Amino acid sequence: MKIFFDLLPIILFFASFKWAEGHKAQAAQWMTQYLGFAVSGGTVGTTEAPVLLATVVVIVMTLLQIVVLKALRKPVDKMLWAGLVIVVVLGGLTLWFHDETFIKWKPTVIYWLMAGGFFVTEIVLGRKMLAQMMGGQIDAPDAVWRKLGWAWVLFFVGMGVLNLWVAFNFPLDTWVNFKMWGSLGLTLGFTLAQGLYLGRHMVPEKAGESD
Repeated sequence: MKIFFDLLPIILFFASFKWAEGHKAQAAQWMTQYLGFAVSGGTVGTTEAPVLLATVVVIVMTLLQIVVLKALRKPVDKMLWAGLVIVVVLGGLTLWFHDETFIKWKPTVIYWLMAGGFFVTEIVLGRKMLAQMMGGQIDAPDAVWRKLGWAWVLFFVGMGVLNLWVAFNFPLDTWVNFKMWGSLGLTLGFTLAQGLYLGRHMVPEKAGESD
C-alpha cells in the first residue's frame, strides 16, 4: 500500500494525460473555465491541454498525500515536502507559460536531490540511511553499505540525465510513457539487483537470525 501511495501521483499524471489526449477539446474547455486564472492569457488550447491537466492533477495529488499523512498523524518524509515544493513551482510555471518544459525537469530535480541526499548521508556522514530504511534488520559490512550508497548516487544521477534525454529528444507522449513505465521499471530492477547484492554480503549471524 505504501508503494502504491508513493506512486499515486505518477499513476494519475499518466492516466489524466492519456484521458485528455483522447478528449482534448473537453479538457481544454474545462481547464479554461475553471483554471483560466492560473494560465497566461486565461485560455488553454487543445494542444497543451493534456499536459496542463496532468500537471494540475499531480500538484493536487502531491498536496493530498501530505494532507492524508497529517490527518493520520503519520510523519511526512522530507522528500515528499521537497517534491511538493518542486511540483508546485515547476508545475505552476508550466501552467502559466503553457510550456511542458518546466514539468519535464521535475523528475530530474527529484532524482538529483535524492542523489545528493544519499551522497551526504551515506558517503560523507556514513549514517547508513539505507540500513535504517530497511528497519535495521540487515547486517552487512560497512564497505558493502558504502558501495550501495555510491550505487544509488550514480543511479539517481543517471536517471536524471536519462529523463532529460528522453524529455527533450522524443515526443511528449513518449516522455509520459517513459515516466510511467521506463523509470518505474528501471528503479524496480535496480532495487532488485541491490537486494540480491546485499543478500550475498549479509553477515552470516544476522542472516541466520532472519531465517
